[in-house]
This record gives sequence, structure tokens and C-alpha cells, in this order.
Amino acid sequence: MTNPVKIDDDLREQIIDQPDVILNDQALMRALVAANERTMGGNVVDLRGIAMERLEARLDRLEDTHRSVIAAAYENLAGMNQVHRAVLRMLDPSDFETFLRDLGGEVAEILGLDFVHLVLETLQNEEDPAVRRMGAVLRVVEPGFVHDYVERDRNAPARQVVLRQIGQGKGDVYGDNAEWVRSEACLRLDFGPGRLPGMLVMGSEDPHMFSPQHGTDLLSFFGCVFERTMRRWLS
Repeated sequence: MTNPVKIDDDLREQIIDQPDVILNDQALMRALVAANERTMGGNVVDLRGIAMERLEARLDRLEDTHRSVIAAAYENLAGMNQVHRAVLRMLDPSDFETFLRDLGGEVAEILGLDFVHLVLETLQNEEDPAVRRMGAVLRVVEPGFVHDYVERDRNAPARQVVLRQIGQGKGDVYGDNAEWVRSEACLRLDFGPGRLPGMLVMGSEDPHMFSPQHGTDLLSFFGCVFERTMRRWLS
């Protein structure tokens, strides 16, 4: 019979004085449980050890979920701050031309976008001097374009905000930059009774910037503010 190894007296006293040190050390507890299983032999089922393993696995899953929830909360907060800053910047201009220029400039930069275009349905020609003066952000299209553009390749009810990943953008909207666009957000705009609809298109070279799985609450809010601001300019 093997004589048991005698533990050092000083170490034994430290363990008795501070048992929490062992209980809080997962690696040490695993070693103790494993040693206990070896002393019981292979024919004895240690239910307590099995229960501890399951509890540890459940705790690990809870910790992973906890970290994921915190990360998502921080991401949502950062996104909300971005949209709020963009809205405040959008409300600054005192004339429409500056408003459009900022939309494709500082507002787009705040939102981390590569391309932003305001698409307006109208009977005017894009070569009209008044239209050309508005710059590259504005796109003038024929009536019905917005519905066809947003609903293409979709088999779902109409929505105010549509997010999608694409092979490349459409030249009617993005012009020479169409080949670089890999994802986009389309925000429908209602300018009120008697006016043709419009659309705000946000494009990105990142295919993961916009996806149908992403939430649209913040973009819906931005679109509503933009819609009301446009009504002010159109009145």
C-alpha cells in the first residue's frame, strides 16, 4: 500500500486560513476533481464532477452571451451618436445648395459612407441648368423610378428602408462610381400630397456595411428627419 504524501504544514495552514483562494482558482479545482476521480477508480460515476463540468460550460456560455450583449449595446450607442451628429450637421445649412453639398460631404463622412445621393422623381431634364447647379449629389429621374429601384429583386412587402448587398451599383444613381458599390441603403422619401416621391441612397464599398439582417431603426429616424427637412426646402 502506498503511503500518502504528507502536505507541508505551512501550506496546509495557508489553505485552511484562505480556502477561497482554492475555490476561486478554476485550474486548481479541476486538478482536485480529477485527482478525486482517479482515487475512485473507473467503475464509479462521479455525478458531482459531471454536474460541475456542466455548470462550468453553462457559465462559459453565459459569459460569452454577456460579452456579446455588451458589445452590441456599445455598437448601437455608437451608431446612435453617429446619426445624431449627422442630423445636427444636416440642419445647419441656410440654403439648399449648401444642404446638398454637405449631404455628400460632412454628413457622409460622419456616417462613414462612401457615396450618398438624393434621387428625385421629376419631369425636369437632368440637363436643366437649375438641376446641374445642385451638384453631383442630386439625381433626377423619371416618375416610377424609385419604386422600381427599391423593389428590384425583392419578393417582400414594401418598406421605408431597404438594406442590401449588391454586385455593383447602378449607373443611374452612382454614375462613374457604380462599379465600386458593394452594399447600399435605400430610404424612401414622401414629400407630401401633390409631390412625386424621392429616395436617399447610401452606398458603401464595404459589402458588410448594409445587409438585410441589420436593424433599420436609426436609418428610419434619419430618413424621417431628412424627409421633413426636404419638405421645408420644397415649400
